[in-house]
Amino acid sequence: MTAQSSQLVQTLYEDDYYLWVDTTVRKLRCAEFDTVDWENLIEEIESMGRSEKRALASLLTRLFEHLLKLTYWESERENNENKWKGEITAFRLQIKKLLKDSPSLKPYLTEIFDECYLDARKVISQLTGKKLANFPPQAITTIKEVLDENWFPDGKSESTKEG
Repeated sequence: MTAQSSQLVQTLYEDDYYLWVDTTVRKLRCAEFDTVDWENLIEEIESMGRSEKRALASLLTRLFEHLLKLTYWESERENNENKWKGEITAFRLQIKKLLKDSPSLKPYLTEIFDECYLDARKVISQLTGKKLANFPPQAITTIKEVLDENWFPDGKSESTKEG
C-alpha cells in the first residue's frame, strides 16, 4: 500500500467508520488483501475481544448487585423483590447467551468471579447506606448457583416454592 492510499484508508477509518467496515469486508471477500487496512482491522478485532470480556464482567457484577439487594436490603425487599428477581433472571439469560456465543469466555467467568462480587458489594454498600463490613467479604454463592436460573439467595429455588 502506498503512503497516499494508506492516508486515504486512515482518513476513511476516522471519518466514516461504517464505510470503513463495509469497505474492509468487501476487500476481504474479494481477496484484495494488499489494500486492507490491517493496522486498524487488527485493533478492531482486539477491541472486540476486550469488549466481550467487559460485557461479561458488567453483567456478572450487576447480577451480584441484585443478589445482594435480595439478600440484604430488607427495607426495600417487599416492594422490589419481584423486580430484582426479574433483573437477576435477565442478567443470567444475557450471560448464558454471551457464553453460548463465546464459550471460550467460560474460564474468564471464573477468573473475574470474586472481583465482580467485591465490586458489587461496594456498590450495594453505597446504595443501601450500610457499611461494607455488613456484607460478606467472600461471594455469597457459587458460579453454579449464580448461573442457575432457579436459584435465589433465600435458599429456595423458584421451582420448589409453592406458588
